[in-house]
Amino acid sequence: MEKLVIVAIGGNSLVKDNGRNTIQDQYEAVCETAANIADMVQEGYNVVVTHGNGPQVGFALQRCEIANEVSGMPTIPLVNCVADTQGGIGYQIQQALTNEFAKKGINKKVASVITQVEVSKDDPNFENPTKPVGSFFTLEQAEEMRKEHPDWVFIEDSGRGYRRVVPSPKPIDIVEKDAIKSLIEAGYVVVAVGGGGIPVVKTGENTYDGIDAVIDKDFATSLLAEQIDAQTLIITTGVPQVCINFGKPNQKALERITVEETKQYVREEHFAKGSMLPKIEASLIFLEKSGSSVIITNPESLKDAITNKAGTHIVK
Repeated sequence: MEKLVIVAIGGNSLVKDNGRNTIQDQYEAVCETAANIADMVQEGYNVVVTHGNGPQVGFALQRCEIANEVSGMPTIPLVNCVADTQGGIGYQIQQALTNEFAKKGINKKVASVITQVEVSKDDPNFENPTKPVGSFFTLEQAEEMRKEHPDWVFIEDSGRGYRRVVPSPKPIDIVEKDAIKSLIEAGYVVVAVGGGGIPVVKTGENTYDGIDAVIDKDFATSLLAEQIDAQTLIITTGVPQVCINFGKPNQKALERITVEETKQYVREEHFAKGSMLPKIEASLIFLEKSGSSVIITNPESLKDAITNKAGTHIVK
């Protein structure tokens, strides 16, 4: 379990833009990230991969609604859309990494674990949804959709447009953590807690029911990192480094910051809700509980980031 690193891939990083959102486009984006992860494995790191699914869940929900309206096909619950996208993206990451390892002569196998993550049915986020899913829309487009679907909630997402939001309860436990540990110990690169995991609530000693929600993948990844004793958490995003005063003339990129400095920046509201803030909050939870370092960077900088040549490093 030496040098155990968790790499969290953002769901948005797998969708380049609204014009390139086919499954093939997504696979090409996965392959680019897989090449960078393979470089880390070649350097001797044990790697666990997690991923987001916000855009993909939004697409799945939209397909269900269109199919229901056009041909009366039954709709699919949100929890099942999470499971479907977890399996689909996990398959692509697993295949891309397997092929990269073969190209580079790396003697490693990859396994995806369909992962359930326990949440509380009393989590306040069920009453106040905050997790963005699907595509970005203009204000006018969002208002038109609200007319068709009065129960939908939209928020402005970091200056990029408006997105639908769904419940996003905090994760309590990774149900398949022991299976994930066993695969790591057997030498596998594991893909787990995809899309934050399939949200479930406990109904008995070892029984669960699925519940409609999307768990933030960064919080789920932080919890998994703690439960499998990972030393480093890497969160990939669309920028090479975290910035303060983002988008302003005095914008400043952060290279190496302490937990206390990071908390101060949070108090000063430098990080956007639904975008960078969850990544920062998940990083602080991991560092305060068990981890030694967190790196936030874009996928193409992974190899340099792990050797302290790129990214933002948050340390104790």
